[in-house]
Amino acid sequence: MRRSPPPDCFGVWSVISADRNWDTTILKRLLLAFLMTVAWTAASTTYAAAVTVVPEGNRNTVQPKVPGASVRRTRAGRTTFDDKYEKIRDLLATDKKLIGKIRSAAAAYGFDPIHIVGAIVGEHTYNVDAYDRLQTYYIKAAAYAGNSFRFGYDDESIKDFLDRPQFAKCSTGLDSYRLWTCRENVWEDAFRGRKVDGKAFPDNRFSAVFFQPFYAGQTFGLGQLNPLTAMMFSDTVARVSGYPKLDENKASEVYDAIMDPDKSLAYMAANIRRSIDDYKTIANVDISRNPGITATLYNTGGSAQRAAALRARGGLPEENYYGWLVNDKIAELKSLF
Repeated sequence: MRRSPPPDCFGVWSVISADRNWDTTILKRLLLAFLMTVAWTAASTTYAAAVTVVPEGNRNTVQPKVPGASVRRTRAGRTTFDDKYEKIRDLLATDKKLIGKIRSAAAAYGFDPIHIVGAIVGEHTYNVDAYDRLQTYYIKAAAYAGNSFRFGYDDESIKDFLDRPQFAKCSTGLDSYRLWTCRENVWEDAFRGRKVDGKAFPDNRFSAVFFQPFYAGQTFGLGQLNPLTAMMFSDTVARVSGYPKLDENKASEVYDAIMDPDKSLAYMAANIRRSIDDYKTIANVDISRNPGITATLYNTGGSAQRAAALRARGGLPEENYYGWLVNDKIAELKSLF
């Protein structure tokens, strides 16, 4: 007589005994699916606990102080910050084609278009005046196209400067962002405010010394980008938007990229995307729901360093004067869409 197997508390054997045609692979698949569900739920819970989402709105109840240089520039233009804000808001409100381009650029880089609007509003309220029509930006860009100028300092071109041995560690295996970050760090550590090989270098930023051939302002176009920032994001923009990679030895092409509104929106978007990613990966903080914070970082730069500082001290990031305006006007700016 055949001996029956001992019963088990889970009733598994009884199920199998009831139907000897049961396919054991089905059991294995069900068990695997169950384990995967448990693992995914655990991972999602861990991620949610690790990443802090910065809510909308300002942390400061009163706008932080606006820098004196911005105040003086605005007074010199016989205007006010309120007038400048209204001017750029009106440009955006009346140009649906521009709003469409902003939507497309933001979608390509994976974030809400209000972040690009915030950066444009901040730049044109505190740094420059907006032109009355988008077409004027195209005309200004065309004026630079074909001009013969170069990046450099005194009689030393940027090509010759980067051939110096101090930059050897930046020569290979780096994307454009890491490449120019490396070069900027070398400038700070080895050249800024120093005398090297008998030549004295100014105590100023790399972008101001080598990438300002017109001596009339360091930022240009709709997004008020400087050439160094554009070159940092060259690889990202080439990959996502399909524009040609920039070459520091072809200055006119760099200026075309930052002054042409269509191209400049791509570089703005790449810049904002980088800030969002830096804060999430370095500080475990999601800033994608707070346009005032992304606008602040667009104004200050240095998102990686600031994210590292935030991680060290804890808490939430705070907006500066520039980002504060964006959050303060957020309902009006969202209505543009």
